[in-house]
Amino acid sequence: MAELGEDPAREGLTGTPDRVAAWWKAFLSPDGAATATCFTESQLGGQLVIVGGMSVWSLCEHHMLPMNLQVTAGYVPDGEVVGLSKFGRIAQHFAGRLQVQERFTRQVAEYLNGVIGHEDVAVAVRGVHLCMSMRGVRMEEARTTTVHSGGRFGTDPVLSQQFLTLTTGLWGAP
Repeated sequence: MAELGEDPAREGLTGTPDRVAAWWKAFLSPDGAATATCFTESQLGGQLVIVGGMSVWSLCEHHMLPMNLQVTAGYVPDGEVVGLSKFGRIAQHFAGRLQVQERFTRQVAEYLNGVIGHEDVAVAVRGVHLCMSMRGVRMEEARTTTVHSGGRFGTDPVLSQQFLTLTTGLWGAP
């Protein structure tokens, strides 16, 4: 704070360095990824399941500024389904570190591959990066979209299109 020309002892700033340090420590120490609960559903096959509306905060590792990531995950169950709350916990786990959106998207997808036991997983992430919105070019409406598609999502154009159509519908405009 002194380097920024502030007096850390002045009223209003007393204790601020400790609060900031405590926040950084808590944010950068995410809980372990939740053990995903799977439920047997033998009558399922070929059905597309999409979980959206997951919003997580992460920190850009290049500028250490926040990015808000809207996460949508899709998979094709094969005999069992994943407990829905686990998707959000998995996203929170990988967001709670210095990150880039591209890596985050891949990490969530790869973790889900392990949970469901095959690669029929797609993850789409739409991010608002404050390093782009409030500094540099200051493009407040800029959004970054990343998609990781595996298994049938990479080989079946109809399945891939269904996922992308439903995902972009969840995100709406800007």
